[in-house]
Amino acid sequence: MNAKLICHSALLKDLPGRQKEIIIRRFGLSGRKETLEAVGRDMGITRERVRQIEREGLEKLREKTDLPVCRNVSHYFSDYLRKNSGLKKEEILLKELGGDKFKNHIFFLLTLTEPFVRFSENRNFYALWATNENYLKKAEQKIDSFFSELKKEKKPLPPSSATPVSYLEISKKILMSPEGLYGLPHWPEINPRGVRDKAYLLLKKEKRPLHFNQVASLVKHNVSQTVHNELIKDSRFVLVGRGLYALQEWGFMPGAVKDVIAKTLKASKDPMSKEEVIQKVLKQRQVQPNTIFLNLQDKNLFIKNSDGKYTIRRV
Repeated sequence: MNAKLICHSALLKDLPGRQKEIIIRRFGLSGRKETLEAVGRDMGITRERVRQIEREGLEKLREKTDLPVCRNVSHYFSDYLRKNSGLKKEEILLKELGGDKFKNHIFFLLTLTEPFVRFSENRNFYALWATNENYLKKAEQKIDSFFSELKKEKKPLPPSSATPVSYLEISKKILMSPEGLYGLPHWPEINPRGVRDKAYLLLKKEKRPLHFNQVASLVKHNVSQTVHNELIKDSRFVLVGRGLYALQEWGFMPGAVKDVIAKTLKASKDPMSKEEVIQKVLKQRQVQPNTIFLNLQDKNLFIKNSDGKYTIRRV
């Protein structure tokens, strides 16, 4: 569909000069959209007079909706919206149908043709076009249902067959991740903010501890020491070795080697041998066994009994 040709040759050519000029400028059919004030100031008339002339011109154009070219445009938009479950986010619709050059022309034609309905942006939805008002009500129900599922699962999910992607695109409370999964806007997997969230997503993807230098390189951060400083302040990350970070959600205990030894002994019902302690702590920290043994010698924290086994000193 040649939107520009339809607008200028089929619709606007017979309008009186001032009506034609105002509509072209207001809808941006020859460039950018202009405000009522800007057009009125340039033409030496009030903004209300501009609005009146624009309305009169649009009324004349709507009288042409029975023309074959207008019916063809209406069928074209109807087919497009039908393939998108009855509605589409305005930004995406204009881009797909008009490209970068003719988005304003598509908007103009949608405004003229029937029965299409535009819904302005609000706190829940982005601006959208629909075949009729009922489609938004239907979309709201599907979005709410999927939103409840996301809150229950607490993780990003692919779109369900019951919820068309065009419905999810209009929602502000459900967003799509770069991987094509959907989730809540505050989830780092969906809307990562800063180096910490990027590092979190990286470790989840790699499923193994990484050195902060590797993290900095992979998240494209120029200063690796800054990454180190950020991760050490975030409870999601655990320093498990010299510069090595893992995720606490993988089961890693926070704290230094001495803290891990203390938690390990405290969790044990019976005293543990040196070998048992080292074996347990090595599952939590990537350090030398001798480092663990040296920390185990702290008599202020740990007691060695007559059997050569260790317990935590109770305070």
